[in-house]
Amino acid sequence: MTQSYNQEECVLQIEGLTPDRAKSISCIDVDMGNVAEDGCGECLSKYHPYHIEVDPAQDDKATEIKLFSFKRPHMRAFHFAWWCYHVAFLMWFSISPLLLEVQKTLQISTQEIWTSSITAVTGTIIMRFLLGPFCDKYGSRIPMGIILFASAIPTAMTGLVQNARGLATLRFFIGIGGSTFVMCQYWTTRMFSREWCGTANATVGGWGNLGGGVTQV
Repeated sequence: MTQSYNQEECVLQIEGLTPDRAKSISCIDVDMGNVAEDGCGECLSKYHPYHIEVDPAQDDKATEIKLFSFKRPHMRAFHFAWWCYHVAFLMWFSISPLLLEVQKTLQISTQEIWTSSITAVTGTIIMRFLLGPFCDKYGSRIPMGIILFASAIPTAMTGLVQNARGLATLRFFIGIGGSTFVMCQYWTTRMFSREWCGTANATVGGWGNLGGGVTQV
């Protein structure tokens, strides 16, 4: 009796899922011929039970924010999103407080310094256009890791710059780190319901941007 009820309940819940969500449920047979005997709750969620309130009607997106929780998947994604964006801003703005010293050392003009600042912004503008569709296809974690790694390399090579052209080129490639904003916002948008999405996006975006201020300390 209980097993029959659980099977019927599972069928009703699965029929309401999107095709992509249904495919991601690994513990339910494709033909619905074998449903777990202990109920459909564990079948419907990889992370059952959730450690946060979710809305099943919105693909199990979180309906609250627990800042001191690091439980998967919602709050861990939340904290990884802002921290990765924070690190990207640390790299992106790391050279800004040192520009006067860089100008003296390289003996370059103020105009050349401003040119390097323009290229630093140009890099992130280009990559933000490209990363939107990339996130739609691969999610946020993979492009986030790629961009952070790619921008860390030129950041580590800052001390090797010898002239204004090298500075502009270096800051262009460091600037692609600023495009992690796309993954940061995409990540939390996928994790939180529409009632909480704005709050989550604003929080991770603000904490991430704080990295630019930390470089001035």
